[in-house]
Amino acid sequence: MKSIAFHLNCLVQGGAERVVSNLANRFAQEGIKVYVATEWVDENEFKLDERVTRVHVGLRKEDEKKNRITKFFLRVKYLKEFVKEYHPDVLVAFAQRANYRALMAAGKGDVPVVISIRTDPKGHYDAFSDKVQIKWLFPRASGCVFQTTGQKEFFKPYLQDNSAIILNPVNPKYFDAPHYPEREKSVVHHARLVDFKNQPLLCEAFIEVHKKHPDYVLKIYGPDSFDGTKEILDKIIADNHAEDYILLMGGSDELEKEIPKGAVYAFTSDWEGLPNSLLEAMAMGMPCVATDCPCGGPRTVMTDGENGLLVPIKDKDALVKGMLRLIEDRELAERLGRNAARIKEITNGDAVFVQWRDYLDKVIAERKKR
Repeated sequence: MKSIAFHLNCLVQGGAERVVSNLANRFAQEGIKVYVATEWVDENEFKLDERVTRVHVGLRKEDEKKNRITKFFLRVKYLKEFVKEYHPDVLVAFAQRANYRALMAAGKGDVPVVISIRTDPKGHYDAFSDKVQIKWLFPRASGCVFQTTGQKEFFKPYLQDNSAIILNPVNPKYFDAPHYPEREKSVVHHARLVDFKNQPLLCEAFIEVHKKHPDYVLKIYGPDSFDGTKEILDKIIADNHAEDYILLMGGSDELEKEIPKGAVYAFTSDWEGLPNSLLEAMAMGMPCVATDCPCGGPRTVMTDGENGLLVPIKDKDALVKGMLRLIEDRELAERLGRNAARIKEITNGDAVFVQWRDYLDKVIAERKKR
């Protein structure tokens, strides 16, 4: 492989964007020419290595007043022009709309397209319009990268057969997090305050935990997504007079120092792709209780009773029991935490990069044979 292009909407700080920026920088460090083709520039974006070439393939100023359908085809047209001009050895698309655009732009040309599924396909790839586009476009893909087996099993065999499951790389700062022999009496959680993370369930469950262990507090780290979740949490706290033991900590740049202080980590999402927050908590050696949410992210990295506890989604009683078990059986909790930290072996940057590099080399080689 001499050149590679990534296509996604932008590089604003998020899960897929972090993976792309990390991969782009790493491929560039290996001497491979890297292009990142984005639809727009946003605030608070991940930084790219100076050797990475970023190319704007989104709408232009003169396109702003055009109708929706015209804009859609213009986006494809601009990406097609990019592929023709730069002609990378492989085009890797990240996220739903980018997958469709990349496959349309590359057409039946000689640039192979690898798509990636970054979320739960149920609810995101099963609308009528998606079914039409998938049937039309996905057979053109030279490969697909999934994060979980649940994602992979959603799609037809033709896509599964040419695929790979590759986990997200974890920021190395979490592997080097301090270990506190005496953990504080707290349950901790970190993620955006947003509906599908179901932090209200965590608060309601912790109220029950606190009745049995009134010396414990719940600390929730994460910024407000402004979808109304924070207001729901504020009401739960106020209605239960829980201001002293349920603490909304806001965002933090020192999570690797704060999270390991806790005795238990709780993950409560109703659905996810591959949750970075859970990977980070495991990397820090946290005893974790996590919802077994679709499309199988937690189950992909966690075996119940070996490196964490899995509980059903939206099940408050099971979540309460899980937190109590880790609080009351510290020998079990510490053993699960030690085992969880082994996730470093498969989620460190080098391991993830090698998996991507080897898979893309295989895709390119097979395309040349055809």
